[in-house]
Amino acid sequence: MRFAIDAHTIGRHLTGNEVYVRNLLENYALLDRESQFYAYVCSEYAASEVPNRFEKRSVSANPFVRLGYDLTRRVMADRPNLLHVQYTAPIYCPVPFVVSVHDVSYLERPEYFTIERRLQLQTTVSHTVKRAARILTVSEFSRKRIQAAYSIEAERIEVIYNAVSPHFRPVSPKAAFNCVSGNFGIQWPYILSVGDLQPRKNQIGLIEAFEELIARHPQLAHHLVLVGKPTWFAPKVYEAAKNSAVADRIHFTDFVNDEDLLHLYNAAELFVFPSFYEGFGLPILEAQACGRAVACSNTSAMPEVADSAALLFDPNSQEEIVRAMRDLLLDTELRQRMERLGQKNASRFSWEKAARQTLEVYYDVAGRRRTRSNVRTAQTVQSS
Repeated sequence: MRFAIDAHTIGRHLTGNEVYVRNLLENYALLDRESQFYAYVCSEYAASEVPNRFEKRSVSANPFVRLGYDLTRRVMADRPNLLHVQYTAPIYCPVPFVVSVHDVSYLERPEYFTIERRLQLQTTVSHTVKRAARILTVSEFSRKRIQAAYSIEAERIEVIYNAVSPHFRPVSPKAAFNCVSGNFGIQWPYILSVGDLQPRKNQIGLIEAFEELIARHPQLAHHLVLVGKPTWFAPKVYEAAKNSAVADRIHFTDFVNDEDLLHLYNAAELFVFPSFYEGFGLPILEAQACGRAVACSNTSAMPEVADSAALLFDPNSQEEIVRAMRDLLLDTELRQRMERLGQKNASRFSWEKAARQTLEVYYDVAGRRRTRSNVRTAQTVQSS
């Protein structure tokens, strides 16, 4: 079989979408040694990040060129049995395709997007899901929202959970903090939050809650560290931090690589994820896998992902965010219990399992039943 994957997100700091395709490709290389894979990438760097035995094809980073011409041209030349895209398929696709739609926030919370981006997604995703042979999504929450938004038959939507990379794991807190201090000049102790600086992630609400936390508990010496790529909304977040009474304790790192992120998680005393809306919420699992206690929002898919291994709060309530941070910082026993439960929860999710389930969809759509020889387990690969 021949499978093509639109991997244009690799190397472009597109956070969750990039993590998703990187981990699928890495596990495809381990699990399926018989099929031929084509990865459509936008740069030489991205090509170097794709497993060696995959065929790499260059497509434009410009979405109009990629979706209007390049992907169609590549598919017609490579003749795969199936194409896998995220959110948007090419205008014309001569082969069956599956689409991953992580959430429909552009429909349900359009205020979080620029007008141009919102209109683009509302138009192209609708056209894509109507033509797709199968729709993949990452949570039961998103499945229900996609089905309701587009009136899609339930059997056309598959829930395949994201996971956390084995890279995110507990390491020595002291060694981690030495790296964080050396690379970013951040003092310990600190509270960590990870996410692009955009309205959906609610960094302004967190900044205000952090200021209130310190006002009520001046004995706390904590700083607040915000990790994430700036977007059009970033100036408003920076302004909120600048005007805060604890401005000298608020730090921004911009986008960081996985090695730095590993250390930032491990050196933190607490991880807070105050997002208003998530189709999954991968940083929750990354923090838990690193042994950090987590406080996160009680909306959208986050309770489904965090399970009972995090303190939940209403992201619209400053009082609840403050209370969650206070409880985890001041109650050592509670924090340690959440750390243990979090690691156990993160272990439920596996990129190997996600890749295997996605390959099963590929084979089904392509009209060939998967056999045990098609897709191997990681254990089989390691022992061979």
